[in-house]
Amino acid sequence: MTSETLLLSRSDVERLLTPQACVAAVEDAFRRLGRGEVPPPGILGMHGGDGSFHVKAGFLTVDRPYFAAKLNANFPDNAARHGLPTIQGAVILMDASNGRPLAVMDSIAITALRTAAATAVAAKHLAREHCETVLICGCGGQSAAQLRALLAVRKPARIVAHDLDAGRAAGFCAALGRELGIEVVPATELAAAARASDVIVTCTTARRYFVTAAMVRPGTFIAAVGADNEDKQEIDPQLMAAATVVTDLTEQACRIGDLHHAIEAGAMAREDVHAELAEVVAGTRPGRARSDETIVFDSTGTGLQDVAAAVAAYRLAVDQHAGRPFALA
Repeated sequence: MTSETLLLSRSDVERLLTPQACVAAVEDAFRRLGRGEVPPPGILGMHGGDGSFHVKAGFLTVDRPYFAAKLNANFPDNAARHGLPTIQGAVILMDASNGRPLAVMDSIAITALRTAAATAVAAKHLAREHCETVLICGCGGQSAAQLRALLAVRKPARIVAHDLDAGRAAGFCAALGRELGIEVVPATELAAAARASDVIVTCTTARRYFVTAAMVRPGTFIAAVGADNEDKQEIDPQLMAAATVVTDLTEQACRIGDLHHAIEAGAMAREDVHAELAEVVAGTRPGRARSDETIVFDSTGTGLQDVAAAVAAYRLAVDQHAGRPFALA
């Protein structure tokens, strides 16, 4: 057994971990969690200066037991102030049977891919099968991964994108339209675009909700991705209260997700949550009950997703002799 550790760069992870592979890995991990085969993941968060840091960790047994911990920095003003990404960090993957460090990999790619994969898994189980229009709110670093993963489980005829920066929305639409060979157009007016959409994905750094109940027609599936700390919010608490809410991890969403804001506003209680995604994927809780049911997936991001994506990337790297081996000793 080699004692070397694999170093996987962002380009390594993006090349190895296709949306389809990541969706399959994350769905399998949620299923295992729903069946009680893995322990709940953990999180530690701290604010510092103009940003925040969090550590997300989890166990997962696939061909062997694994443990992964991801350290991410989240600085929303980085692009404007420093020309740096909002999210930066690293994932350490370890053999959970003996503690050996197996890989160190870029967390920007892992975070984008696993977050998008969770949206796709939720859409697969909770969105209506027929999907004419998808609306992407926020055209930053997460948006392209969200769309690519979503297209692995649904085949919309039209994609609409909205961003406070109209130029960024136009650039996103042009680039993704060319890449995917599908119509991707900027939203001229957010409320009208939301009302015309079957699936809405919000992946912004908003600190105040911008999607309201009046903007959403019955039957819409909403993946609320941006609220990954207690200061962020995308969904109106009244919309949360009126919808069927499914979380990636309810305890965590109560602290940092859009659910957190709905509870603080008195619009919901923890007991109003319909299910966790793991329960739906495992079949222990029902998914969509009616075609006119509006469903919100409160996606706060979990260590389970990180370890699932990291294991998939590592195993592909080993199979393809990718990455750079190095010795910590």
